[in-house]
Amino acid sequence: MNKQNKSGLNLPAIVYGTSYLGNLYRELSETEKLNLMQEWFKVSDGKVMIDSAGKYGAGLALEVIRQGLEKLNIEPGQITISNKLGWYRVPLETAEPTFEPGAWANLKYDAVQKISYDGILECWQQGAELLGPNYKQELVSVHDPDEYLEAAVDGIDREQRLKDILEAYRALFELKGKGVVKAVGVGAKDWLIIRELYKYVKFDWVMLANKFTIYHHPKEIIRFMQQLHAEGLAIINSAIFNAGFLTGGDYFDYRILNPEDPADQPLFAWRKQFFSVCEKYAVQPGDACLKFALSAPEINAVALNPSKPERMANNKVVINTPLPEAFWQELKDTGIIDPDYAYL
Repeated sequence: MNKQNKSGLNLPAIVYGTSYLGNLYRELSETEKLNLMQEWFKVSDGKVMIDSAGKYGAGLALEVIRQGLEKLNIEPGQITISNKLGWYRVPLETAEPTFEPGAWANLKYDAVQKISYDGILECWQQGAELLGPNYKQELVSVHDPDEYLEAAVDGIDREQRLKDILEAYRALFELKGKGVVKAVGVGAKDWLIIRELYKYVKFDWVMLANKFTIYHHPKEIIRFMQQLHAEGLAIINSAIFNAGFLTGGDYFDYRILNPEDPADQPLFAWRKQFFSVCEKYAVQPGDACLKFALSAPEINAVALNPSKPERMANNKVVINTPLPEAFWQELKDTGIIDPDYAYL
């Protein structure tokens, strides 16, 4: 299932994340990484699309992608690579990397942030070198502009940081104008930042993270998606499990929840009820999350980051298999999802 949009992007239903190839949390073996990459092509009916970043393992993921694609004899035309730019590999001079302490395992490099006109071009050039001459960064974006703005110490600093981001996008659209990249987009956990940037930058595609899930789908976000869709943008839905909590994990939107904390208890109550309805209809919670994440017609694709090859084949089956109408109706009746949600 591919959904094409007015900007000409023809996206597969699933875009594969690659942070695990950069040793996120733990170091996968070379064989494990190659098996993951091989499965992309086994389960895909057409062109594979992956999402990577210079931040993933300080460039390690991009190196692994190049090496793996070469070992698998993948032709460039079989894959579309989206690369989020803004972090630049530098020598490792401390005991562990400074850019995200504790998140990455056994790295040999560090990374520094470079968001500016010249800085983003340096990041793009380094990405091209890490991927090698055969595999291109067809889709590009500035990595986590919301976090960059949130780091501002005051209003003046934020204004400068906004200028940095806009200058970075000016550089990326110049690359597109030269035919060097195919499309320019934005991804963020804070959809309000995407809306703010969209006043200045007419993106080709948008990646929403944590913001359109079976748990969280407010009407104002749906209206924004409708606006983007009407204006021709492709929309990729990311972090559809709210960082794992919706399928039983400890993290919700990248923080650990405490069942003893009154502020967190409503989330645990929601999940308990959600799991109960899933069990009644013999539906896996992760499958329900995936089906919901693709249910809105404005969504072109979901970004998933499976660390096990067998999960990819199952996801393909889930996408092509409808869930019982009674299941969705009970989720609405119990308030697990918005009773007014129109697409289920």
